[in-house]
Amino acid sequence: MAVGDLKTEQGIKSLDAFLADHSYVEGFQASQADVSVFESLAKPPSAATPHLLRWYNHINSFGDERKTLPGEKRIPAALVGEAAAANNADDDEDVDLFGSDEEDDAETAKLKEERLKAYAEKKSKKPALIAKSSIVLDVKPWDDETDMKDMEAKVRTITMDGLVWGASKLVPVGFGIHKLQIMCVVEDEKVSVDYLIEEIQNFEQHVQSVDIVAFNKI
Repeated sequence: MAVGDLKTEQGIKSLDAFLADHSYVEGFQASQADVSVFESLAKPPSAATPHLLRWYNHINSFGDERKTLPGEKRIPAALVGEAAAANNADDDEDVDLFGSDEEDDAETAKLKEERLKAYAEKKSKKPALIAKSSIVLDVKPWDDETDMKDMEAKVRTITMDGLVWGASKLVPVGFGIHKLQIMCVVEDEKVSVDYLIEEIQNFEQHVQSVDIVAFNKI
C-alpha cells in the first residue's frame, strides 16, 4: 500500500485491516514509521474503521512528542507487503505452483514433483508462531506528591520470561496529578496479565490502581 493509496477508501480499509492485528505499523512501539503513516492520512479516520481510529488516536496523543519517537520516518516495506496481502483474495496456500501445462509427459511430471518437494520443505522450515499481545497500561499514583520517575523505575523492575517493557509517557489527569502510561509486549503462554497487574499494584506506596488502556494480539 503506497502513501498515495491512503487518500483512497480502499487504502484506508486496507490499513484498518492491517491494524486489526498490529498495535503499530512497525515493531512493538510507536516510531517515526507511525508518524509517517499518520501524516499521510488525508483526514482523521471514522468509526467505520475502528482499528485505524484506535491507532490514530493513540499516535495523536503523543502531540509534539511525535518528533522524538525513534526510527526512520518512512512507510515501512512490511506494511506495504502485509496490507497488499490483506486485499489479495488468494493466500500462499492457494498458489498454483505449476501453472498450466498441456504436455503431461515424464519430464513435466518430474518437474512438478521437484517443485512440490521444494515447497513442502520450505513450509516445514517456517518457525512456529508465538502468540503475543501488545498491552498499554495506565498506572495511577495516589496524589501529586508521588515521585513518578521512581514509580516508573519500580514498574520496570518487574521482569519475567516473555515480558518486554516498551515506551512510556506521563498523562495529566487533573489537579497537578499525572498517570504513567506504559506499553509492554507479552508472550501469552508465559505471562498472565492479571499477575502482571498484581505485581505492579504491590508497589502500594506509589500505585493506587492499574487499568488496561489497550490490549491487542500481535
